[in-house]
Order: sequence, then structure tokens, then C-alpha cells
Amino acid sequence: MRQVKLPHLPSDLEARKTDLITDLWYKGKATQIKQNNQQKRIQMKNIVIFGAPGSGKGTQSNMMIEYYGLEHISTGEVLRNEIKKGTELGKTAQSFIDKGNLVPDDLMVNILAKVYDSYGRGHKGVIFDGFPRTIPQAEVLEQMLQERGDHIAAMIELDVPEDELMTRLIQRGQESGRADDNEETIRKRLLVYHSQTQPLIEWYKQKGLHHHINGSGDLERIFSDIRQVIDNL
Repeated sequence: MRQVKLPHLPSDLEARKTDLITDLWYKGKATQIKQNNQQKRIQMKNIVIFGAPGSGKGTQSNMMIEYYGLEHISTGEVLRNEIKKGTELGKTAQSFIDKGNLVPDDLMVNILAKVYDSYGRGHKGVIFDGFPRTIPQAEVLEQMLQERGDHIAAMIELDVPEDELMTRLIQRGQESGRADDNEETIRKRLLVYHSQTQPLIEWYKQKGLHHHINGSGDLERIFSDIRQVIDNL
């Protein structure tokens, strides 16, 4: 009778070893994927939101805070709070303001650093609103973050035509009673903005961090464009 050679069948011990190796491989792969996903979720996304007065920075910042759980640092609010609390930084800033001088960049970034550090190391990211406005300010902000092992993930520019900005700001002035929202003052503010900001936009473009957003039209469409930027960081 002709003998038929059967294929090698693994013993129970060999089968268990194979199953164990396969199981460990899948578990290791699953753990790696889980860790990568966790790392992606907790990756800090510090964002500079940028735009002329009336471009909708405050509105879009609030939507980003709600959707992503980001922190928010508004330069004007932070400065007013420090002065109101009578902190040493606030007193120093007030001394410059009382003399009609601008608060120096290094002092301003120290104030921002104090607020930034108050969020601890577990925050999801911070929206910087109103700072930086010039290249030197961007440089000191970058240095402050680097000292903490952090960085700016994106600069999001809300671009709105000047005639629309004028309409928005005049309407805001009528609704809020803000004395500085009149046509003459608005034109001066926009002139200062444009003269200071173009170099800063180019600075962020060179670093590959600039993202242009059409700030006109439906709020949800604008926010959808912003989400596309943030989700791909």
C-alpha cells in the first residue's frame, strides 16, 4: 500500500505558542493604535487667531472653545484683569499706560505667560487673540512657548473686505454705544492694522503656519473652514 505523507500538524503546544504570539501581536498593535490616538487627542494646539477689528475673531474663538475645549487668552481682557487685581505686572503695565506709552512686548508676554501657565500641562491648547500684532511680538511669544516645550500650531487669519468691516463696526457701535466705533476712528484703526499686520502675515507664511480663511458670509461656513484647518494640524 502506498504511503501518503500527511502535512505536518502542529502539536497542542505548538498551536498554543502560535496563538499566543498572534494574540500578543494584535494586543501590541491595538495598544500602539490606542496610544497614537490618545497622543493625537491630547496634542496641544496653540492657535493665533488673526484679523482686523470686526473680522469676527471673538465669535469664532467662542465657537472653537465650545467645539474643541481650547483655552482663550484675549490680550485686552488679560491686561485689564491684571490692572484691576493690582498685581505687580498689572501695576507695571498701568505705569506705562498712564504715561501714554504702549506696554512693552516683554512685559506683555510675561503677563500672557502667567495666564498660560495657569492652565497647567494638560490643556488642549490656547487661542491667542490680539497678540501678536507685530513680528517682534511673534518672536517673544515663540520664545516663551519654546521655553515650555510648546509651539504655535497655526495662525488663522480671518480676511474680511474693508467696506464690510466698516459696516460691521459702525453697526456694533450703534448697538453697544461704544464711542470708538465711529467712522473716523475705525478708519484709523484699520490703517494701523494693515500697516502692522502684512509683515506678520508674511512671517507666519514663511514658517508654514499661516491659514487664510474667508471671514465673510455664514458663520457656520466660516467655522467649518476653521475646523478643516485645526483637524489637520
